[in-house]
Amino acid sequence: MSQYTFGLTVDGDLEEVRERVIAALGNEGFGVLTEIDVSATMKAKLDEDVAPYRILGACNPPLAHQAISADPKIGALLPCNVVVRQVDTGVAVDFMDPYAVLTLVDLPGIEELATEVRGRLEKVKAALAVT
Repeated sequence: MSQYTFGLTVDGDLEEVRERVIAALGNEGFGVLTEIDVSATMKAKLDEDVAPYRILGACNPPLAHQAISADPKIGALLPCNVVVRQVDTGVAVDFMDPYAVLTLVDLPGIEELATEVRGRLEKVKAALAVT
């Protein structure tokens, strides 16, 4: 089975870590296009209580444009999702590995693009580890 995420667990409450994640993403050229509050959805739709859990849909417009220009169907693999979820030891931040996902597309330049996106997300991870 291939690895499709990477991440870390940091101290803090979910809202504070969420804000740090959004700021660190911004420093690497990503904006958050979507946000899904999974906990609220599970409560509303299933009347189930789950620990705080958010999915952030992050996008770096120049890199997304490059990918979509190479293959318009690649949009089905975008944006890069980042999960921020409460765990017993703090807040887990899980990044979708763009390399694992984008290399499903066998086109020239996509592997390099995936490596670039992964590198930027690794910088976001590193920034979260030191703050």
